[in-house]
Amino acid sequence: MVKMYVKKNIVVCIIFIILTVVTTSAQKISNPFGNALIPDMIADASIQLIDGIYYCYATTDGYGKGLETSGPPVVWKSKDFVHWKFDGTYFPSALNQKYWAPSKVVYANNQYYIYPTINGYMYPAVSESPDGPFRLAKGKDEFTKPYAVTSTLLDEPNPEGIDAEVFIDDDGQAYVFWGRHHVAKLHDDMVTVDSDIRVIKTRREGYSEGPIFFKRNGIYYYLYTLGGDEKYQYAYGMSTVSPLGPYTFPEEDIITTTDYETGVFGPGHGSVFSDEKGNYYFTFLEFGRRSTNRQTYVNKMEFNEDGTIRPVKVNLEGVGPLNTVKGRRPLIIEKMEASSVMPPEFIEPMKDTLCRRTEYFIPDFAKDQSNGSRWMADSNDKDAWIVADLGKIRKIRKSEIYFVKPTAGHSYQLEVSTDGKQWMVCKESESVKYCSLHEDNLNGVKVRFVRLRIISGVSGIWEWNIY
Repeated sequence: MVKMYVKKNIVVCIIFIILTVVTTSAQKISNPFGNALIPDMIADASIQLIDGIYYCYATTDGYGKGLETSGPPVVWKSKDFVHWKFDGTYFPSALNQKYWAPSKVVYANNQYYIYPTINGYMYPAVSESPDGPFRLAKGKDEFTKPYAVTSTLLDEPNPEGIDAEVFIDDDGQAYVFWGRHHVAKLHDDMVTVDSDIRVIKTRREGYSEGPIFFKRNGIYYYLYTLGGDEKYQYAYGMSTVSPLGPYTFPEEDIITTTDYETGVFGPGHGSVFSDEKGNYYFTFLEFGRRSTNRQTYVNKMEFNEDGTIRPVKVNLEGVGPLNTVKGRRPLIIEKMEASSVMPPEFIEPMKDTLCRRTEYFIPDFAKDQSNGSRWMADSNDKDAWIVADLGKIRKIRKSEIYFVKPTAGHSYQLEVSTDGKQWMVCKESESVKYCSLHEDNLNGVKVRFVRLRIISGVSGIWEWNIY
């Protein structure tokens, strides 16, 4: 009787395993991160349109150690709001500091000012160009810890504060908002905060950061965050009097929150901007891969006739191009193969058990044009490569690569082949480059296969376009 019971259980287990394998293989491996704006991990993004070009200043995520670290300051730029790139750092002296939540740049005194949070304190910086290089606007252009005494934005015994947002009104008066509902006027030099610092009394209490401020049709809008992680939200108030208030708070004042239907968890610290047609957009970070491994998304923002903001139906799909730029369409890559693939990773939820995601790293994700998925080689792979199969011999003019963790730098080699057996080196980077995208001219070579061999840097690709 016992033997029969054991045999029966063995048979049941075998059937279960077979069904599990069949079911898993039948399912399409999905990307739970949708169409991120930037092919990298960024948060706290400030987006603005300057002379026909979209600028995105943000916190560089993906460097591990949670809130204790960040990547370097880089500014992503795009003409069409779809294809983004950066080249080096825009703030050289802050390169090795913990660089968080840069504001939008503001133009005053024939210069551009930016107000990032560096090592936990707000600093004003200045440059002749929105591209940089920026330098500290007060004191020497160097950082000391816990803070550079003569250089912080707040000139107080304890100058601690985060997430500055600067607004210049129509009359030329500048205001600075920062975490925990603080606001004050800025003097004409754009680096001195008025001694009359106020705290905006909001409808909802609790810790708040990431303020957003803008003016539309004579109405001032003050947006502030609630909670964090998967519970991140944005609420807002309005004033027709002054950036200092008083504010009124609509009954429906929560404009972004977790949306289980669209798969968005914790839409948090971002910005509001408008395009050349006067359309408004809401930028937000999303819980993503837990901790400081976040990506940024953009959805359209709409208003009611009375000026109140309609709750944003947040999603991971993005808004597509905001400007038409002529260019060649990439060739269709029929198949991707790689030297190895990192095992899937389950992302542990923090505050919402319904946030259950598993990230896969298959080679095909390097050609899906989503910016939210990536191919990653196994961590033990010391000679990582990925091959793009075009299906037949084609004339190739250009390669564009978006590496994973591009701000840490990469060097690589491109090889081509007609049959997948005999390979010829056609491009090799001579040194590590700190940029994205990596663009290479292939001079019309006629091949079927292109192989990317990663020499240094993180072995992974967000997207690879071949023209």
